[in-house]
Amino acid sequence: MIVPVILSGGSGSRLWPVSREHYPKQFLNLHKDDASLLQEAARRLDSLDNVAAPTVVCNETHRFMVAEQLHQVGVEHARIILEPCGRNTAPALALAALAACQASASARLLVMPADHVIKDEAAFARAVMQGQALVERGRLVTFGITPYTAHTGYGYIKRGEALGEDGFNVDAFVEKPDAERARAYLENGDYLWNSGIFLLDAKGYLEALAEYAPDILEACDSAYKAREEDADFVRVDDERFARCRSESIDYAVMEHTRSAAVVPVDPGWSDIGAWDALYELKAADDTTSGNALHGDVMLHATRNSLIHSESRLVAAVGVEDLVIVETDDAVLVADRRCAQGTKHIVNELKASGRRECQSHQQVYRPWGHYRTMVLTDSFQVKEIVVKPGAQLSLQMHHHRAEHWVVVEGTAEVTQGEGHGNTGDMKSFLLSEDQSTYIPLGTVHRLKNPGVIPLRLIEVQTGTYLGEDDIVRYSDDYGRG
Repeated sequence: MIVPVILSGGSGSRLWPVSREHYPKQFLNLHKDDASLLQEAARRLDSLDNVAAPTVVCNETHRFMVAEQLHQVGVEHARIILEPCGRNTAPALALAALAACQASASARLLVMPADHVIKDEAAFARAVMQGQALVERGRLVTFGITPYTAHTGYGYIKRGEALGEDGFNVDAFVEKPDAERARAYLENGDYLWNSGIFLLDAKGYLEALAEYAPDILEACDSAYKAREEDADFVRVDDERFARCRSESIDYAVMEHTRSAAVVPVDPGWSDIGAWDALYELKAADDTTSGNALHGDVMLHATRNSLIHSESRLVAAVGVEDLVIVETDDAVLVADRRCAQGTKHIVNELKASGRRECQSHQQVYRPWGHYRTMVLTDSFQVKEIVVKPGAQLSLQMHHHRAEHWVVVEGTAEVTQGEGHGNTGDMKSFLLSEDQSTYIPLGTVHRLKNPGVIPLRLIEVQTGTYLGEDDIVRYSDDYGRG
């Protein structure tokens, strides 16, 4: 039985401003209009035989987005392992292997990043079959992408002697090269792009960790044994996992083991690591001018550019080889050949404490989402959308009052009497064009009892309008 392991821990900083820390690229519809990259990874499993429900390893803060997106594409019974902090792929995979071995001592792990594109799923399935044959011979298998350009943004795998018709020994893992070395690798023919996709015997991987990185195995095993399980979520122990060092599976195991094997494959792969990679993926749609477009865009005399609009009209005249990306709170303009440098802007935003690197104007919550429309020092206006049947936590604010106006659907409002008083709660319904006022310090809850989304406008007034001004008394989603 193959246990798919989808690693969903990346932040996608090179795809800023569309990808943000709290809503990174794996949750975005960058390749297909009807599916996020995470959903594409989950759907990819339909092309494989003898596959169990997937295990997803993700950041604690992304758990509800992962669960909701899997539900939207009909993936049931997924195990979602929550990392309290990012520690790279070797520890993430250790947690998945420990969980898989609990269910079956002979489980095999198909490890896939959540943010990759694979166009030719049949070719991918054939490669997995080849990898299965190598795993049966005790190999730890990685998949190398047949290169077609001298790319400097990927690591490389040098293949060694052939292992029959199924693959090759790994001769070496090579860091991202400069342009000259990348050209030499392409001409050599023995070098493959490192895809970050693996097929491993779960028990064999843990044994390799015990040999080459015992400290990682010890920390992950300790954190996993102290886990708490809540429905589909597995919460490992925060403190014990935080003691684990951060390391990739390549450095921790694959570069040391003599059992590493590589299967070459050409499945139309891209990691969409930056805007130039997305351009390469989409530019073929426009063979006349070589542009890759998304959203409301108008062009004149513009060539070989990626122009991505999220919320308004973007017009370009007489430009070439540019990346132009618009969201409702930021605009990126870059030379397409320098698109990898977007990460430097993100680092500067983090250093200056600006929120544009973390969140969009629209913020997703397990009950729905909200969008900030106006923000000043003394008041804030939000659009709030609550899914049918969902409700916010029973909560109170120390520093702000709230006015709610229903614009679509029906709201059920629960409200206490007096400051911080959870007794004598009353509930009432509001329909379209009706409103209510929640005084500062009043315990309250908002619920959507209807069958269509509830949409309302919230006006906050007060001396502090931060999202951390919330005291929760009860919550359907286990948030403190």
